Amino acid sequence: MNLAIDIGNTRTKVAVYENNIISDIEIFEQINFRKKIQNLISNCVQKPNIILTSVKNFNQEDEKWLTENSNLTIINSKTPLPFINKYGTPETLGIDRRVLATGATLKYPKQNRLIIDAGTCITYDFVNANDEYLGGAISPGINLKYKSLNDYTDKLPLLSLNENHPIIGNSTNDSIHSGVINATLLEIDGFINSYINDFQNLTIILTGGDAEFLAKRLKNTIFANPNFLLESLIMLYQYKIEHDK
Repeated sequence: MNLAIDIGNTRTKVAVYENNIISDIEIFEQINFRKKIQNLISNCVQKPNIILTSVKNFNQEDEKWLTENSNLTIINSKTPLPFINKYGTPETLGIDRRVLATGATLKYPKQNRLIIDAGTCITYDFVNANDEYLGGAISPGINLKYKSLNDYTDKLPLLSLNENHPIIGNSTNDSIHSGVINATLLEIDGFINSYINDFQNLTIILTGGDAEFLAKRLKNTIFANPNFLLESLIMLYQYKIEHDK
């Protein structure tokens, strides 16, 4: 059994891989980490392979426990990558962005690739057809926009994702939904159009917690895969094994 674990800013996602096919996905709060993982591996005859990435410092006690109960691989800044990192500050490139760029490089060879990860933040990462990572952009995600409107004003309420987001909001709540969601859609479509104008043979991958919601509303054609980071972890793990030989 292979487990791909993605510890994000707000939630942990785990994919159970068997024969390179996802058989189960669990999403939970970090406080439940050890209990959830124990439930997943309790029936394993042999130690499972666990491939883990975290955007924040990983708890040392949890790391020790995983090391004792699995064949643990933690993806970090020293993990070999299948692309050339041309970021101006390569050491600051987030591990989640490295993993996504790896998945795009391996799954869509010899193409220009734009990976959009719509989660707590919206990240844009570009790898060209020569397998060179050039950079991208970072902006607030949908829930972060809602939260900041509430945090930095006296009277605006805290709202959450809503299907109703008219261009013209005729109430305070509708106006917030309009501003947050329509601004996000226009932002993403605008970025995509800019890349399309500059790069031919462009593959666009949309992932993250808000991927399915956004994919139905964007004007551009994209590959929407909410679990692309988990799939990319497995691809990076296999790539690492091949290059460690």
